[in-house]
Amino acid sequence: MTGDPSADSSATAHPDSKKGFNSTYWMCIAIEMWERLAYYTLRPVAPIYVMQADEPGGLHLTAEHKGWIFLWWFIFQSLFPMVTGGLADRYGYRKTILFSVLVNVTGYLMMAFLHSYYGFFGGVLVLAFGTAFFKPGLQATLGHQLTKENSSLGWGIFYWIVNVGSWIGHIVSALVLVSHSTTDWRNLFIVCAAFTCLNLLMLIKLPHVASGASKTENPFQVFIRTIRNIFKLRLVAWLLIMSCFWAMMYQLWDLQPNFIEDWVDSSMVAEHVPFDSWEETGPDGRQRVPQQILISLNALLIVLFMIPVSWLVRKMRTLESMFFGMLGATAGVLVAGLTGNGWMLLLGIFFFSLGEMLTGPKKNEYLSLIAPPGKKGLYLGYVNIPVGIGGGFGNFIAGKIYNRVGEKATLALKYLMEETPFAEGKTWDGSVHTLEEAVGVPRTEAFAKLQEVLGVDGPTAARILWDTYDPQYKVWIPFAAVGVAAAIALAIYGRLAKRWADMNA
Repeated sequence: MTGDPSADSSATAHPDSKKGFNSTYWMCIAIEMWERLAYYTLRPVAPIYVMQADEPGGLHLTAEHKGWIFLWWFIFQSLFPMVTGGLADRYGYRKTILFSVLVNVTGYLMMAFLHSYYGFFGGVLVLAFGTAFFKPGLQATLGHQLTKENSSLGWGIFYWIVNVGSWIGHIVSALVLVSHSTTDWRNLFIVCAAFTCLNLLMLIKLPHVASGASKTENPFQVFIRTIRNIFKLRLVAWLLIMSCFWAMMYQLWDLQPNFIEDWVDSSMVAEHVPFDSWEETGPDGRQRVPQQILISLNALLIVLFMIPVSWLVRKMRTLESMFFGMLGATAGVLVAGLTGNGWMLLLGIFFFSLGEMLTGPKKNEYLSLIAPPGKKGLYLGYVNIPVGIGGGFGNFIAGKIYNRVGEKATLALKYLMEETPFAEGKTWDGSVHTLEEAVGVPRTEAFAKLQEVLGVDGPTAARILWDTYDPQYKVWIPFAAVGVAAAIALAIYGRLAKRWADMNA
């Protein structure tokens, strides 16, 4: 794994649309699958580990804590590629991928053995830093294997394999988290590290791929070139539009897990799941489907339909495909979010997934097609900026919203204070930060105390809170409005782009 990739251009596999995809392309697909398998074994359950009040082995932090952690997770993971993409072009794709694998393993092991706020936060930042090097190096290697004729299908397959890893990861997490104990969580992080290590074997066979970029720049010069290239008004406009969209999109994966745990009754779905491992006993004693299994429908639908959908829209302008995808995803967020019924949740995930199939891979394809020669790694690093800004600040805002008007434990404390004799004579300044102290009940015990005071079971207490505070509207309507605004803005941008030869794709 030594040598200068620019010195041996013959090692670069040249794509040929008539012959399909070459071996380097398929090697990239395999590497991506293992990395995503590790990542998505953690990602769908991370919100539960961080903040769910009734999670036995979790950290029991607040929604605001979670929003803060996820904000920096996104900043490190998705904004650093703005620089690491240029470094990948400069220093070689395979070297940066190797570096990222070693860093990611370190991050997972920190989470496994440091069961605390700062331990998990530190592990997240290390993992995010490693992933920031992985994305542009791997995606640029893949992008060099594609042509304009086969790029739509090529990126569609890439997005498909991401979701193969994602779907399997959701299932793995359910198999590992049997008792939801601290030991189970440690085992889950170790499993993620083991999956990541498999890419060390894959990298032995990955050939050097020449980027076409200058090999004489130092890191500072790469940084200056990266910043200079991004300040193109048309590109910035597209990045801002997509940032708004991803602020909404990521709430299905980052906020919905907590919302499902708090509010969604999946007992009727549990009667029809094919495997016992896809069921668990909820705090109320009823059988339910783990939230990550419910959300895994998103990845499964993409696994089943991503390639056919990519083929159907292969001749559609990327900007048009993304517009229709935004509308579908917004509809899905509303259907999934405004319900406490497990079946309606799955219907919303179906619409959301269709929208994602029309939008997700197209953002990669769009920047790959408009990238100037020798700058694919740089531009495919930019593709993570909307995810970083939108996902990061979307989670930060969601943490503040959910902490005040969405979380079941917080609303249980509020109900005890405002609607029951339990808090009679106690004073409260109206801030959620002082609510726990004012009521005199720990947040982790609030919902159980509410049931005791009202003399009702869990489902009845949850229904009382749902009807009293309407968390579904206060949480999801603002994000759906952002999705609609982004779709309208992209439609306008798409019409204007027809006049710009360098941005029309």
